Amino acid sequence: MSLPPHSRDLAEYGSVLRRRRLVAVICLLAGVGGGTAALVLTPPRYTATAQVQVMPTGAQEQFNVPNSRQREILNLDTESQIARSAVVSTLAAAILKYPDPEELREHLTVDVPPNSAVLSISYSASDPRAAAAGAQAYAEAYLRNRARAAEDAIGGQLRLIVARLRQIEDDLEEAGTAQTATTATTAGQATSRRQALLARQAADLTLRYDALKTVAVTPGTVISPARPPARPSYPSPPLFLGSGLFLGVLAGAGAAFGRDRLDTRIRTSADIERLCGLPLLAELPARPGSASLDEMAAAVATSLGGGPHRLLVEGVGTGIFDGGRARRQKGSRAARQDSVGAGRLDGAGAGRLEGAGAQGMARLLTKSLGPALAHLVPVTVVTGRSAHPDAAVLLVGLRRTTSPEVTRAVRQLARQGARVLGAVAVPPGFVAPVPETAEWGA
Repeated sequence: MSLPPHSRDLAEYGSVLRRRRLVAVICLLAGVGGGTAALVLTPPRYTATAQVQVMPTGAQEQFNVPNSRQREILNLDTESQIARSAVVSTLAAAILKYPDPEELREHLTVDVPPNSAVLSISYSASDPRAAAAGAQAYAEAYLRNRARAAEDAIGGQLRLIVARLRQIEDDLEEAGTAQTATTATTAGQATSRRQALLARQAADLTLRYDALKTVAVTPGTVISPARPPARPSYPSPPLFLGSGLFLGVLAGAGAAFGRDRLDTRIRTSADIERLCGLPLLAELPARPGSASLDEMAAAVATSLGGGPHRLLVEGVGTGIFDGGRARRQKGSRAARQDSVGAGRLDGAGAGRLEGAGAQGMARLLTKSLGPALAHLVPVTVVTGRSAHPDAAVLLVGLRRTTSPEVTRAVRQLARQGARVLGAVAVPPGFVAPVPETAEWGA
């Protein structure tokens, strides 16, 4: 029903939404209602955060090249991965006395603020106290693991130094024995130099050993302990309500355009040109007067051009006019005869048209339109296709006629050699004027 996408503009999109505003509003309310329901039904999650300042431990560590994001010498990206590791999760589970460390990792988030030596360890749980306990447990577990790793590294270095000192002592003892047994002057000097070198190495290793033994391991400290949060972090009301609103708008727009495409009913005068491709000659009010008929006659005469013509005025569709609406005609015998020819009068003589339909109203309108046209162009107005017309005007009832009905009528008339000049929009409840006077009954 709608125009192709490339021919649309903002006004067209706006007109579609105005025409289908009920569908759009229903979808919008449904989206907001769905977001509200999801917000109410989703179990709350609380997130607590503990901040840990990471310090050099004194052991050999992986250092970071300072850049715009990390100016600290420690590689905190690596430390954040260690904080998420299974080893730290096992220690945290032991602190919390929780049997499944892997399940704890699913609720953990570790962030590194830019240009800082701080880890933000966040833990989510359904209870605020449990969230705080989880974040604090992970912070303590990380520091314990870091301290233990540093102590293990220092212990490994001490063992290597002790082993090297033992080897040097053995070499010194061997060099002393060799010097006692050597009598040559040159050999004695070489042995003495070797003993001095080994002594210096032993002294250096002893100094390194003493330095490592006095290293105070400082893995870091918890600068912001985890506290139970006052309100849940999830679900977020702005997120849920905003998502519901967005989905409602999206669904409403889609439903409006889908409904507009599937609905072929002609609701407004603009739909005649937009859907059927016919020019709109006139838009009649429910009770047209002489001015409306003259305007319609002028538009028809302009479209006809010169020369004699046989003009067909034909209503499109069935039941498009309010034939059940009472039309009182006082003292008009000709109007009674037209009504009998089109349908029949009821017992009260109110002029009710039963079964008159589009053609009955077309006959009544033709009797009033003919005299107005006769003053403008030589034309004979007919109401039946059997009269072999060469031009036609279609009466299209708004809110009662569909575009396929109009298209079918245009195609049939074209096969009979009649050129359709355009369409005249007829509103619901339309009542044709009395032919003799072009006036209305009560």
